[in-house]
Amino acid sequence: MEKLLVIAGIWTMCATCAVLFIRGATAPDERRMSLKRAACRDVADTVGQ
Repeated sequence: MEKLLVIAGIWTMCATCAVLFIRGATAPDERRMSLKRAACRDVADTVGQ
């Protein structure tokens, strides 16, 4: 029984880390839009100079 708890704990930790990694790797739509706008402004600024 003790071994099963250790294995379950390890699997739970791996699953939690995977979920947090995937959530952190995918940017929300609002953030994507602001990054695109910032990139467009940077390009426009360099072209205007």
